[in-house]
Amino acid sequence: MSVETSSAALRRASARRIRELPDALVSQIAAGEVVERPASVVRELLDNALDAGAAQITLRLAGGGVRAIVVEDDGAGIERDDLPLALRRHATSKIASLADLESVATMGFRGEALAAIASVAELAITSRSDGAAHGWRLEAASGELQPAARARGTTVEVQELFFATPARRKFLKSDATELAHALDAVRRHALARPDVAFAVWHEGRLVAQWRAAAPAARRAEVLGGAFVAASRELHARRGPLVIEGLVGQPEAARARADQQYLFVNGRYVRDRLLAHAVRAAYEDQLHGSRQPAYALFVQIAPELVDVNVHPTKVEVRFRDGRAVHEALRHAVQEALAPTRAVAGTTAGAASPGSQATDATAAGAAAAAALVQGSPPAAGAPPASWQGRLALADAPPALREPAAPWRAGRFDDERGGGSGGLATWAALRGEPQPQPQSHADWPLGRALAQVGGVYVLAENAQGLVVVDMHAAHERIVYERLKRAADAGAALPSQPLLIPVSFAATPGELATAEAEQAALRDLGLDVSALSSGSLVVRSRPAALPDANLADLAELTRSVLHELAETSASRVVQRARDDLLATMACHGAVRANRRLTLEEMNALLREMEATERADTCNHGRPTWRQVTMKELDALFLRGR
Repeated sequence: MSVETSSAALRRASARRIRELPDALVSQIAAGEVVERPASVVRELLDNALDAGAAQITLRLAGGGVRAIVVEDDGAGIERDDLPLALRRHATSKIASLADLESVATMGFRGEALAAIASVAELAITSRSDGAAHGWRLEAASGELQPAARARGTTVEVQELFFATPARRKFLKSDATELAHALDAVRRHALARPDVAFAVWHEGRLVAQWRAAAPAARRAEVLGGAFVAASRELHARRGPLVIEGLVGQPEAARARADQQYLFVNGRYVRDRLLAHAVRAAYEDQLHGSRQPAYALFVQIAPELVDVNVHPTKVEVRFRDGRAVHEALRHAVQEALAPTRAVAGTTAGAASPGSQATDATAAGAAAAAALVQGSPPAAGAPPASWQGRLALADAPPALREPAAPWRAGRFDDERGGGSGGLATWAALRGEPQPQPQSHADWPLGRALAQVGGVYVLAENAQGLVVVDMHAAHERIVYERLKRAADAGAALPSQPLLIPVSFAATPGELATAEAEQAALRDLGLDVSALSSGSLVVRSRPAALPDANLADLAELTRSVLHELAETSASRVVQRARDDLLATMACHGAVRANRRLTLEEMNALLREMEATERADTCNHGRPTWRQVTMKELDALFLRGR
């Protein structure tokens, strides 16, 4: 849905009069506007203010919102005769028919919020519409309507939340905790609507303020510089979807999922389908149970998404959920694909804790030139983002080194000069480009090997430390995935003694229906009887030690095939097996490398997608800046 279409829909909704919905339409609405805490009230009142076309919204709180919540906006206002209707259940200006409900373009639509709030608190509305001589104030408890002084817009005052239900009030937390939840609600609205100014006051003190700004500036202001510096920008269009926002670098993942923001058509959601899609995009880049940080904004035509599925409107349902899942997953994967050394970050950070310089971009151009077999031109301009992505899409003959490195082999432990692996261009029988300085390559020039595990290199920022096994593991893994994507099923190995196990009717049905998918995974599974299955072959890459768990593995695959698309299950299971193969095929610790071999590894890393982490989510390299080195030795003090 374009911004123009959305704005037009909001203008039409704000121009409508409030009316009571017919019973037939009320029966179609997901019932139950739930007021759980002050933040619930803040969210609903902010939704109404945005739907009214407000450009400036001010929130005033007392006692964390328990004693008072006041929301002031400069929107279209409410007509005098419509004010009493605004407090009735299922009375709204935002929808009038079932067709409107099926293509909701506003934040609110049920007409329940004000009535629900008035039932648990003291509520008053003061509003002035366009063309009115003055405003009008309505007291919910008495129904009294009086003239009032006010500029165009609406003020909603909520006093003593849960005064009529003291048992519910006892479940509220401290004022500071309730204030934090209310601020979170405002922060989410501020992220979704950078064109609107927000101010939050608590006990007469300004605690947060965001002026209208460009989307990038608003995100940096709301999320903080550290969040933006550790993220990459995402802009993608996939069919009816437009996806943009920030995706955090894998190495900046957190222990808790407290920095994950998902928006659909400007509405903050906690949707399992979308969250799973993002998590799947990170699945072989996160270590352990670490959680990625992201702020993603999805735009889709209103008729393709149903927002009327949850009382608090934080869940949505898509007409084609599988297509949305795959589109979002691929968009995030592509944003994360270029290695940090070549692509840089949104804010230009070369790595956590260090600032990038123009040398990073210049190094990207140099790496691209190296792939093409020619030295970078002096003073060449920094490569564009698209150019860096094109590097990953280069033909295999230009992207991959010659056979010895591709197979992950080294000639001997001594790393003799002629027997060792030469640099990329030399292996292709071409003159090796001689860089002007260590800044010409993003990951620099190799210096030495430490402890048989780490490669040291020098680049424009200072010292680069590479875990050679982790880095080579990622390189081999990505190469195996490319080969599998272009080829057929995974090779299988027949079992000398087939493995049989008891199976449920659902597992039997799935095994029969998904024979092709199972064969693609290297599994030969068939029915042995009316209540059991037998496995006659396994993936050749599966270690022998795991044969005892083959029945459980097969059950897990059948469950995934029943719950998800077969292609996705096959790809995920295949990738797990390829990761095992890559781990065994990567160069091991204590293998002595020559400088030529180290440099070849660095050049491969620069041209390999997701090379910042190994298959298990561990970092493959770290940057130590000159400033950090100087601090170690107290230089300049």
